[in-house]
Amino acid sequence: QVQLEESGGGLVQAGGSLRLSCTASGRAPSRDTLGWFRQAPGKEREFVATTSWYGSVTYYTDSVKGRFTIFRDNAKSTVFLQMNSLSPEDTAVYYCAAGSRCSGSRCSLRGTYTTWGQGTQVTVSS
Repeated sequence: QVQLEESGGGLVQAGGSLRLSCTASGRAPSRDTLGWFRQAPGKEREFVATTSWYGSVTYYTDSVKGRFTIFRDNAKSTVFLQMNSLSPEDTAVYYCAAGSRCSGSRCSLRGTYTTWGQGTQVTVSS
């Protein structure tokens, strides 16, 4: 079983940056894919970004392309989400998720991921 622990959330002004971290522990094969989702108040949890275990493949939702970067440090079993040019629309609880290998649109589906972190709050003020 994989355990995930997020950190790095907080309050930032519009245009600012934050870096989220998610450290994974547990059985390696279940950590093939690590991703980030977010859930704003009153909205469904949505896909943000994901990366394969070796970091060679990444996917982003359109609204964060060019602003967010997902990358991982496998030696530390940690995946990061660097968020730049933040806007109030990015305000949400951000969740780290681990799942099996995927490709294409399947990587953006919640059902691909079997383990979730507790979430970390990101608030962007205008």
